[in-house]
Amino acid sequence: MRAQPEPAGAALSDGPPGPLTPLLQLSGINTFYGPVHILEDVNLVVGKGELVCLLGGNACGKSTTLKTALGLVAPRTGTVTFDGVDVTSRPTSERVRRGMAVVPENRRLFAPMTVLENLQIGAWVRGAPDPADLDRVFELFPLLEQRSAQIAGTLSGGEQQMVAMGRALMSRPSLMLMDEPSMGLSPRLVEQSFELIETLHRDGVSMLIVEQNANMALSIADRGYVLQTGRIVLRGSAQELSNHDELRRAYLGR
Repeated sequence: MRAQPEPAGAALSDGPPGPLTPLLQLSGINTFYGPVHILEDVNLVVGKGELVCLLGGNACGKSTTLKTALGLVAPRTGTVTFDGVDVTSRPTSERVRRGMAVVPENRRLFAPMTVLENLQIGAWVRGAPDPADLDRVFELFPLLEQRSAQIAGTLSGGEQQMVAMGRALMSRPSLMLMDEPSMGLSPRLVEQSFELIETLHRDGVSMLIVEQNANMALSIADRGYVLQTGRIVLRGSAQELSNHDELRRAYLGR
């Protein structure tokens, strides 16, 4: 069974199963905030076509992992490879142009602007928004077309989540990074949000989801990693992790 605790600082030699090609690969990542060691020898892979979840409690380094992948935080050592290219020293804007997109924690919409304006901002990296991309977003999220002229800050939490996902899709990503998509949502909206994530995944977008709601994340993921105080301590398929005794006790409440 692959879902076994990792010794401190151990590197992960296995990536996506079968013929899947690595899309995002973090290798030997050590990230610091000043003197504080946040991520310690983190190794993580997302294959093309995969939905991978990164689980863990508060302040364990999950969001820092996403920020390191996106280039918002520079690792002191280690490499970030995206679609076969070492992007460790490349700026965030280049990573976005290459196909990364982020749905940040708490959505972070431009609240005074309309839904349409928020969506159009997502295409900035490619220049003028393509009407075909907007049509795709409206096809996936019909409600957004109805609300396109509404001020984004007046939307419900679930509706704002749709806008944040749609904004990310406007850049035509091959990989979507999602930070705590269930945060601040009611149980009904959490379920709706994860249904939307599944829809995007079926539409061909690879995903890395940072999430505290382990039950929901593992219900839709292909594989997962568990982060604890900056170290990967557990990894495996979603089914293996769901059945792992230690994870069940710590995160799944059973």
